[in-house]
Amino acid sequence: VSEVAEQDFYDVLGVDRQASQGDLKKAYRKLAMKYHPDRTQGDAAAEAKFKEVSEAYDILSNEEKREAYDRFGHAAFQNGGAGAGFDGNFGSSFADVFDDLFGEFVGGGRQRRGGNNRGADLRYNMDVTLEEAFAGKAAKVTISTTSACDGCGGSGAESGSQPSTCGTCQGHGKVRAQSGFFTVERTCPNCGGVGRVITNPCGKCGGAGRMEKDKT
Repeated sequence: VSEVAEQDFYDVLGVDRQASQGDLKKAYRKLAMKYHPDRTQGDAAAEAKFKEVSEAYDILSNEEKREAYDRFGHAAFQNGGAGAGFDGNFGSSFADVFDDLFGEFVGGGRQRRGGNNRGADLRYNMDVTLEEAFAGKAAKVTISTTSACDGCGGSGAESGSQPSTCGTCQGHGKVRAQSGFFTVERTCPNCGGVGRVITNPCGKCGGAGRMEKDKT
């Protein structure tokens, strides 16, 4: 937190301490539009105000940072002060780091919570005005996405056939190997971890099970 932001963050945005995330966003957009450097070129005071507003919103729009600020004020973010309220609970992120390091050792890791992995973000470039950027704009766009193949329904196998169980890992998707004193589990090199192999791939998707399609 910079020295120019010693004013109460809630006062900076003009909201009360019980403000919802929607209230915070609305207040920020209004002030950011007013003090944005593109609209106040050469006005040093307006530029400083814009930075102050942006910093306040950055803290209060993040639930963890907001909680720390509500408890300790600006001291929570000065000289490593964010750790002043540390209660000994490392949380899931810290545990996940250890999963990444030791999860391959049998019995050494726990199953990652949340099920399926999050897919990649979709990005689309569009020209908008400054007013539209802050007020929001609804528009129809056409994007290319991947979805289940129409020919095989996502199985990757030709119609009328089915993937077979991988003979290398017996369908587990993992193989075990001895490494010193440890038994290590690794992704099966034959099936890539899916536990199945396709002997008769779909002619439409080439066995991938997915195809690119345009959506609006």
